[in-house]
Amino acid sequence: MTRARQDRLLGLLVRDGDWVTAAALADALGVTPRSVRSYVTAINARVAPAVAVESGPRGYRATTDAAAALRAGPSDEGTPRDRLHTLVRRLLDDSDGIDVFETAESLFVSPATLDADLARVRGLLGGTGLTLERSQSRARLVGTEVAQRRLLSRLAHDEMDAGSFDLVALRRSLGEDSVGARAFGPFKTDLVERLSGLGWFVNEIGIADVVMHIAIAADRVAHGRPLENAGGEDSASQGEVADIIGELAERRLGVRLGRGDLQHLSTLVLTRVVAPGASGSAPGERARARLDPDVEAAVREVVERAAAEFLVDIVHPDFVLRLALHVQNLARRAQERAWSRNPLTRSLKSTYPMIFEVAVFIASGLQERLGIPLPDDEIAYIAMHVGGQLERNRHAEQLLAATIVCPGYYELHELLRSSVDRSLGRAVEVVGVETRVDPDWESIDSDLVLTTIDPPPGHGERFVRIKPFLTEADIERVQAVASRIRRSRRLRRLRTELERYFDPSAFLRLPEDLEPDATDRSPAEEGVIRALGARLVALGVIDEAYIERAIERERLSSTAFTDALAVPHALAMTAARTAIAIGIAEPSMPWGEGRVQVVALVAFSEADREAFQTVFEQFVEVFSERDSVQRIVRRATDFGGFLDELVAVIDG
Repeated sequence: MTRARQDRLLGLLVRDGDWVTAAALADALGVTPRSVRSYVTAINARVAPAVAVESGPRGYRATTDAAAALRAGPSDEGTPRDRLHTLVRRLLDDSDGIDVFETAESLFVSPATLDADLARVRGLLGGTGLTLERSQSRARLVGTEVAQRRLLSRLAHDEMDAGSFDLVALRRSLGEDSVGARAFGPFKTDLVERLSGLGWFVNEIGIADVVMHIAIAADRVAHGRPLENAGGEDSASQGEVADIIGELAERRLGVRLGRGDLQHLSTLVLTRVVAPGASGSAPGERARARLDPDVEAAVREVVERAAAEFLVDIVHPDFVLRLALHVQNLARRAQERAWSRNPLTRSLKSTYPMIFEVAVFIASGLQERLGIPLPDDEIAYIAMHVGGQLERNRHAEQLLAATIVCPGYYELHELLRSSVDRSLGRAVEVVGVETRVDPDWESIDSDLVLTTIDPPPGHGERFVRIKPFLTEADIERVQAVASRIRRSRRLRRLRTELERYFDPSAFLRLPEDLEPDATDRSPAEEGVIRALGARLVALGVIDEAYIERAIERERLSSTAFTDALAVPHALAMTAARTAIAIGIAEPSMPWGEGRVQVVALVAFSEADREAFQTVFEQFVEVFSERDSVQRIVRRATDFGGFLDELVAVIDG
């Protein structure tokens, strides 16, 4: 657990990219500031004499050596996690099993400690198809080669951060005598080039996961553990991909893969990392021809429902086709329980919560129609499809109106306007040019005033001083001010909405305000949802059925959209009126795979459907800023304090 918390601390610092206080890190990890200091010491020891985390008066900050510290393996030697992985490898390597007492002696631990480690191995086996059998002093894994590889895949993912492909971590999972890391760079490059040459679009996010499976296959075959031939005829596409993998494995890895392995790996490639090429290309036509009409119909229906529920423009034939092809591949992965990792899951959820919510709605519908249970990483791939479609349809964000003040001298003002249009056309729209040296400042009511002369005393932020010949510094300054003005407008709208939705009686301090029976529920999230929901039921906002639907939504995908905020809610907008119940946790509490300090149970009514996007996205935006969260949590001793601090944060 200590190593995992160290890695999580380092991951938080890397994502923030700035100074973070010990108190904020302690809240995020659920530990004390003293523990944070010890974690930083241990992290720096991994890369000594370099420094992965620097400290200062403002807290801690990741350095350029942070990535090396995340990959560092020696500090794990002899730890419970290292023993666990060693134990799994020994169980996988010997079909007759291991002698518990001899293994304990070789690992320099007691038999009781090894028994505890074996219990942890059992915890890894869920969903793999493997079982751990114990007969007196012997323990062995029972299951197919596919199931054993599934366990290796889980072990490797456990070693890697956020699903990213790391050959050093992979070799720790497979053993130091596995296929060398140097071979896989050229292998992956050649594979992408060859697949692209066949007209496929290659998913670089997913291919790292497939290369990991190829590494596992190469290692198992090298140790005399090939997959048996599954039988049946390969499709034309599968045959093409199998030929490529077989030739590259022999040339780059020095391993000859049999037909069973090639069938398995080519299926992984076709279901995880390639998509049809341009319209009319041979791969595109073949993909369209093999699309199951029932899958396409299910996807179209779910997409139409999502578009109506969230008022988003995603019902387009090309989008439905692309998503249906993805879902068909997804169904095959579900059958094999071979889920695809997505390293962008966390950032997609925190940065684009509305898009992720649409993806969760679609995933829920697909689970209902096709019986496909979807983990967060797979939902994130659906979110990428949704986000891509919305980006294609998205109108440019509303431009800010700008007036240029530039005293006339030949065509100087015309040149300046041309420069502004060319350099800032995506941020501002010039609606007027003042060429007088003494303009009537009071009459200029545009969003921005870009002036080459001194603005009036006491001018607001909308007045930006620029040079007659626009410089890069001018451009950056105008863009920054425009961004702040747009954000300020969004948050002012949010403040207006939120003040209508809060009620003093729907405010809890967690966990002390929970009912006794709520704290006994498992998982803990459900107890909090029920406690907050009870306050809204008492106000006549929702019924008990809404609470159950909110819990169902939570089971689909954690609603912890940031490192500090969870927003549980039901997918259907069935509340009598829109309201938000707030729970403040200090210290932080576990939620999903992380920890949060603020829980906002949101109940939306049908009448506020159009406000959903504004409130949902911008509420998450406010709580994505660590300093704002700490300010609100520390001072929100009651509802009045919470609302005052929230409004102060929104108003800047």
